Amino acid sequence: KVGAMARNWEYRDFLQPSIDLNDRSILITGGTGSFGKAFVKIVLKRYKPKRLVIYSRDELKQSEMAEAIGDADRPRTRFFIGDVRDRTRLEMAMRDIEFVIHAAALKQVPAAEYNPMECINTNVLGAENVVQAALRSRVQRVLALSTDKAANPINLYGASKLASDKIFVAANNLSGSVGTKFSVVRYGNVVGSRGSVMPLFQKLIDKNAESLPITDPRMTRFWISLEQCVNFVLSSLAMMKGGEISVPKIPSMRLADMAEAMSPGRPHRTIGIRPGEKLHEVMITSDDARSTLELDDRYIVTPTDIHGTGFHVEGARRVPENFAYTSDTNTDWLDADGLGELIKTGTP
Repeated sequence: KVGAMARNWEYRDFLQPSIDLNDRSILITGGTGSFGKAFVKIVLKRYKPKRLVIYSRDELKQSEMAEAIGDADRPRTRFFIGDVRDRTRLEMAMRDIEFVIHAAALKQVPAAEYNPMECINTNVLGAENVVQAALRSRVQRVLALSTDKAANPINLYGASKLASDKIFVAANNLSGSVGTKFSVVRYGNVVGSRGSVMPLFQKLIDKNAESLPITDPRMTRFWISLEQCVNFVLSSLAMMKGGEISVPKIPSMRLADMAEAMSPGRPHRTIGIRPGEKLHEVMITSDDARSTLELDDRYIVTPTDIHGTGFHVEGARRVPENFAYTSDTNTDWLDADGLGELIKTGTP
């Protein structure tokens, strides 16, 4: 089985380059989601920011999150009820903010297919609102979170995130004297996050289900832990030049191997690939290879340079022209032990 090919995989913490967020003002959209909660927890643990603004539209989640924050960190945090569809509210929340992490999105593929305009309003028009609000508020840096589904998209969610990526990359052309930099990070499935397959498997295992549902025995996905996500975002925030899409080097695993690792010997039943799903995911297409640079722990898809000035990253090398970063051709693979290590070391 493919999972046995656990060669070359090593846990990467993505801590370099580092960024100093002490006495800085940061805002995160979608701050009560899985990533947002991990981001806030880690930032408050490592730094003493001047202000950390959690911007989201769910008052219950904000209330629960506020209660979980310790007394020492409470004065540093602010909770803003708001939607990325509301540009005026975004501008109010971004006053005197230096860094923005844009994590808000509608992410469920079936929900996006059934409610296409809602997906577009949040993921595409919301991205434009974040750009405009950041420029008006003279934010220094904006880093937007993307997904592997944005590369060669076959569903609306992926297409909407591709459009969002294009908006943030092109926003650098609008900065002018304001000087705001916009960049994107793109990564794969987050181990244990809300809506991922791992909690579903665990729920069925806890109920002693007779079998676990597998869409297709061949299906592969990229995997990353929540702490790795946060570390990668922070290091990308530190090194961003504006206009690039940063992609971490992370391992792949077959869903069938994940099910076997979580519950050895439990039968699997094949339910078929759902509409909008891929057999394998892509994070860098072969067409993007011509503008992709490689570092030891990540790839950087550089922006199209219309001015001929070049995009230089110290220590980076160009990937081969026929290169593509896909979950089935990846050289880093997880086995059962690797999955356990990823979960253990990647918990904030």
